[in-house]
Amino acid sequence: MADPTASPTSPEIAGSPAGRVFVFRGSELLVRDDLSLPGEEVRSHEWAVKVEWQAVGHHLGQACISAALARDAAPPPGYTFKRLREMFPLLGEEASAVAGRAFQIAEWARTHRYCGHCGTPTVRVSHEFCMRCPNCGLSAYPRISPAMMVLIRKGDSILLARNANFVAGRYSALAGFVEAGESLEATVHREVEEEVGLRVRDLKYFKSQSWPFPHSLMLAFTAEYDGGDIRVDGHEIVDAQWYGPGDRLPDIPPLDSVAGSLIRAHLPPGAIPYKR
Repeated sequence: MADPTASPTSPEIAGSPAGRVFVFRGSELLVRDDLSLPGEEVRSHEWAVKVEWQAVGHHLGQACISAALARDAAPPPGYTFKRLREMFPLLGEEASAVAGRAFQIAEWARTHRYCGHCGTPTVRVSHEFCMRCPNCGLSAYPRISPAMMVLIRKGDSILLARNANFVAGRYSALAGFVEAGESLEATVHREVEEEVGLRVRDLKYFKSQSWPFPHSLMLAFTAEYDGGDIRVDGHEIVDAQWYGPGDRLPDIPPLDSVAGSLIRAHLPPGAIPYKR
């Protein structure tokens, strides 16, 4: 997804007319029945008066606001809730990025209403994304969890692995969160050894992507195979295979994800795409 041109703005914008209104129920996004995004009109509904609106910023000249509803909230007539991830292909690259930002801001505000140190209700800071405690001064910013992704290459072959949590038949590049005190490079080497028992070298940065499920920043790399035999950990990774020229590929992530673009940029010559 492209980076949105939205920028932090004063919380007062949340009380002004908005061109883009993002309402979430868990990881579901409120949309009209025709799957278009709601506008300012959605705030006229009865349930909206109790909603805590958050200023997200401006995008393409329009104010953006977001809110998180209770998990049992019902949509108003003419609207429905759809999983945010499923809406990405319909929203398009840039609107998906803005929606992801709005989701993270809404979740951050929902989970930081009270100070984690003294329990005092927090206050939104006007000039940045910050919830500050008026009693002890503790500041809370939107959480961002860096995670690496790596596609291992061995000659013309690539390694694809199946995570236990993937949808049936899905394979992808390896991925894992950065631990405290680690560099990205150290994370790549550790995760590769832990998940599939291999050694790698010649790491090359590919690109990054904000991934709001719930607050990841994915940083993708390629790496060259440097030894070892595949030995899956059996917990996170349940299978891993080399795919080379002419091989039939398994189901891989869609192109709108960094995993999908990473794999497609390094497909073996003559590899046969997966077909449902």
